[in-house]
Amino acid sequence: MAAKTAKPKAAKAPAAETTTEAPTSEARSRFNAALDEAKAGAAALKTEARDKANAYAGDARARGEDWAADAKTKAGELAVEGKNKAGEALSGLSRIVDENAPAIDEKLGQKYGDYARSASRSIQNTATTLQEKSVEELGENAREYVRQNPGKSLGIAAIAGFLLSRIFRR
Repeated sequence: MAAKTAKPKAAKAPAAETTTEAPTSEARSRFNAALDEAKAGAAALKTEARDKANAYAGDARARGEDWAADAKTKAGELAVEGKNKAGEALSGLSRIVDENAPAIDEKLGQKYGDYARSASRSIQNTATTLQEKSVEELGENAREYVRQNPGKSLGIAAIAGFLLSRIFRR
């Protein structure tokens, strides 16, 4: 009887393997389909994220350009205002020196009074030149001076920086 029981088990075993292979292959195909769907979803999310990032970058770039344009406009306005104030200050200084020239004549002599009048005319000429030129022309003149006199320019910048630091420290 042992031989009879062995045959039926052997006969049932291939049938059992066939039935487990069908659910396994079906599970594999479903798993592969789900995996493909997940990959497609991830690719779609990646594309969407890239598009949103590009849109945000474009918005940021546009805002930055707007801010830069506003800053450039404001800087130009402040430069013109500063140029005008500097011209007015130089004219005022010229008037003060010129008004004090007679007192210098009396106290120190005609020669020193003439120096004061000459300095007053130079200051007034500088003020007039400053008022007549545009900010761009003044900037180009400054660049040209720096190219021709780099040592003097460095010294002037160092002195101006020192003076400004002393003024703003207080």
